[in-house]
Amino acid sequence: MRYLADHEYALATRFLFLSMAITVIKREIDVIENKTKIKIKSPYLLLFKQMEARAFQERQQLRKYMYDQKIQVIPLEKNDTFTAYLFVCEKREEKRNYFNPTLRKKVEQILSELMMHRPKDHTDLLTHEVQTTRCSSPPIE
Repeated sequence: MRYLADHEYALATRFLFLSMAITVIKREIDVIENKTKIKIKSPYLLLFKQMEARAFQERQQLRKYMYDQKIQVIPLEKNDTFTAYLFVCEKREEKRNYFNPTLRKKVEQILSELMMHRPKDHTDLLTHEVQTTRCSSPPIE
């Protein structure tokens, strides 16, 4: 059963996958700077640093929206196949299990968006917030 509204879940998952993408970008920058034998590194570093800046900017905006709506994402368990996260909005909680290859695919999509300079617009998620209360369903006691 879903306890979070669609816009709350969309904000939380975008934040989660974007945070994972930032981790991947940081690793790639480290590999390019220190561990690769590429002769001309500067174009690759510039690309990844621009992607990182756009990702940080979007995540900062998402973090603000999540703070305003009292939404949290908490990692729970991780094994070879699945990773579990707890999504919390005020007193409502929803546990989600993600198949690890699905997580990888979502992160790849975000990396592609960042690489092609297509930032995600979250205004469609926020217009729903104006029409409803902060959390749309009653809290679980």
